[in-house]
Amino acid sequence: MNGTPAPLAVFIGTTPNIGTTTAAFATAYRMAEACGKPIGYLCLNLKSAKIHRYIGVDEPLVTLDKLRPELRSYTLTPEKLRRAVYSVPGQPNLQVLFGNLMRDQAEYFTPEEAEHLLSIAEQTFAFVIMDVGAYWDNAATICSIRRAGSRILVTTPALSHFQEDGRRWIGQVSPLFEVTPEQYDSVIINGPWRNGGYQMKHICKELGTKALGQLQLSEPVFSQLDSGTYAQWLKVDTEGKQVMQEPAKAMMKRHNIRSMSTSVAVQPWYRKLLAHRNGTSS
Repeated sequence: MNGTPAPLAVFIGTTPNIGTTTAAFATAYRMAEACGKPIGYLCLNLKSAKIHRYIGVDEPLVTLDKLRPELRSYTLTPEKLRRAVYSVPGQPNLQVLFGNLMRDQAEYFTPEEAEHLLSIAEQTFAFVIMDVGAYWDNAATICSIRRAGSRILVTTPALSHFQEDGRRWIGQVSPLFEVTPEQYDSVIINGPWRNGGYQMKHICKELGTKALGQLQLSEPVFSQLDSGTYAQWLKVDTEGKQVMQEPAKAMMKRHNIRSMSTSVAVQPWYRKLLAHRNGTSS
């Protein structure tokens, strides 16, 4: 891009199949929509990659496992990565690297390969979101957690998820890699099922994390995921347009990623136009 490494954010779930990918992709979509710059979405879920299904690409041409030769030989370049990603129809600023489809190869993905991928991604995009799912026993998860500037823990109000699983991972395992609970933000996934009544403030206090936002799962969301139309729904549906809006804004503010409206507003010519119209300079 411009010589400055792009910020990295990682989404990790406390528990499998609770909506981590749903939240991570929606955040990436909102950021791509707002900033008008290339946002990289790296599916680093080595054991349960799903995003290709959710956005209607049943047989991706290029996936993470197909980049293994370049990663092993440290020959991946920004240009090669740009050719490997999928530009989401209707939102070409969002560029997706589909995840590993060879599940039996997950344990062979080395820290050196993960670090090389992240280094190249930093040079390729304006911002990078990494979805690592809920499995910690692989290099992609550990390297992403250590390297990211923002770490988003995704959980639910279910006690077994935020207390039992959350404590196990970010309370016990994460500190082994020098990342402590207070270095995480939390996104809470609320399902249509009864959740026991635990609120965001209770969950964050239990985990020691900061609140970032919530995502409400509903029948329309499940329908879009199942039919592979999640990206279109985020773009055009009234409910879809609101998904992860506030967390995306918070991430952009934290990492100094300007929205297109902000970028226009700060231009000198735009300020002069406003002054001419309104007789003021503000």
